[in-house]
Amino acid sequence: MSHVMRKLLIAAVAEAALLPALALAQAGPLPSAKAPSGAEVYIESPRDGAVVGQDFTVRFGLKGMGVAPAGVEHPDTGHHHLLVDVTTLPAAGTPIPKDATHLHFGGGQTEAKIHLAPGTHTLQLELADANHVPFSPALVSKKITVHVK
Repeated sequence: MSHVMRKLLIAAVAEAALLPALALAQAGPLPSAKAPSGAEVYIESPRDGAVVGQDFTVRFGLKGMGVAPAGVEHPDTGHHHLLVDVTTLPAAGTPIPKDATHLHFGGGQTEAKIHLAPGTHTLQLELADANHVPFSPALVSKKITVHVK
């Protein structure tokens, strides 16, 4: 395969990979699943104000709903996202981004070992549906602060 053909093929594959994301972005807000009355998401551990090492476990709590992996649609279920040092919640009807401050646990995890740099950090959980879209109203935990040594 020639050098020019290889570049064209790489460009075509990259464009095809981006098409679903572009279509989603142009489609506007997605419908948000309604959270059941009384549903609650919370951080079981660490406790607010805890001093932790750079590697530590965060345990997720959920009341009034079940946990299901991303992509699996069952009524009254969702999966966890851990927001690290996030000041503004993701917009309603928009999938939660996946980056260094929005950690996805789409396998249905109820705890995770994470690594943070030394310093003071905030942690907050948000539950989302099978497509990473937050519930309506948003199911978010109380924001906690941890001090990483």
